[in-house]
Amino acid sequence: MPDADVDARLAGMTRHDLYEACVQSPGDTVPLLRAIHGGDPRVLGEDFAGTAALSRAWVLAVPEGRAVAVDHDPGVLDEAAARARAAGVPEDRIVLRSGDVRGEPGPDEPVPDVVYAGNFSIGELHARADLLAYLRHARGRLAPGGVFACDLYGGESAFMIGSAERPEPGPDGGSIVYTWEQREADPLTGRVVNALHFEALDAEGSSLGTMADAFLYHWRLWSVPELRDAMEEAGFRSTEVHARVPDALDESENAYVHPIEDPDELEDSFDVLLVARV
Repeated sequence: MPDADVDARLAGMTRHDLYEACVQSPGDTVPLLRAIHGGDPRVLGEDFAGTAALSRAWVLAVPEGRAVAVDHDPGVLDEAAARARAAGVPEDRIVLRSGDVRGEPGPDEPVPDVVYAGNFSIGELHARADLLAYLRHARGRLAPGGVFACDLYGGESAFMIGSAERPEPGPDGGSIVYTWEQREADPLTGRVVNALHFEALDAEGSSLGTMADAFLYHWRLWSVPELRDAMEEAGFRSTEVHARVPDALDESENAYVHPIEDPDELEDSFDVLLVARV
């Protein structure tokens, strides 16, 4: 769970601004999820939603699209509502629900065609019993023909300690350096501790300040076969593994995808989507 002060700022940006700018890419995820569904999905369920960036992108990109964003933190959902208004998202097309992702849908919630747990948030569920309860609940929410998807990382570096950084464009011609740190990792329990840090640089590359431990996560790192077994036990009809980027995009930005069936298609260290079909 994030531990940093939600009011902390760096280069005029809150930690949620930094997260959306450096970590998420909802404009890529929306066409990917629609292609994986394979039909004409209109309703997204975004679990562990945070500021609901994916829900906003879905509603604005999908004709007649609607979204239900669920998060345990009502303060973050208040911010999600403000961001949705600022983006011009019609209020009647997005539902923001505070509570456990295994909670019952509200009476006016649309039925999702796709339920997505992104940004490795499936790792918030540490016990297999909790994982199964969540997957059964997600399956019960989905419309006929619907899909559940979550992302995870694995491979040879999955339990290695270390960090990686990536620069992203920042304000006033500068940049934001985003650092992902795996601080602790125990392959005997599957538990990892990960932290996200940000540094602002001006246009000349000089540091304007840092925000360390902007987000801190204590996750259970499930493996691909563990998750597929749990999905099948939860009653899903079939499961698939997909790359987190489409195989191709046509001139209309429609995505084309295919499941990964040959292990040689995976890198030594990989980041994939696990998909389960109703």
